Amino acid sequence: MAHEQHQQLLQTLHECMTECNHCYDACLKEDDIKMMAECIRLDRECADICAYLEQAISRGTPFVSELASVCATICEACGNECKKHDHEHCQKCAEACFKCAEACRSIA
Repeated sequence: MAHEQHQQLLQTLHECMTECNHCYDACLKEDDIKMMAECIRLDRECADICAYLEQAISRGTPFVSELASVCATICEACGNECKKHDHEHCQKCAEACFKCAEACRSIA
């Protein structure tokens, strides 16, 4: 079963998705929302690809490595954007994104 051999990755993807969703919501509540626009956009992209890859692995997709490669690219972009902001939610999100990008690259 593909999902059993990728159990750690599934957990990492889920954690990244959760942090991105939290960051997205918290960014929407910041005073200078225009400054957070790119962070918000990338939080959505990242949460969506992580959720999709988690589901795809669970159902045994034959495209794990291709999807993981795309996911790593998006996670890294989101992490780099979040890292620019001092908010705690952005810093925690960046950490989760970089961890997820690394995990995805290891199977890509």
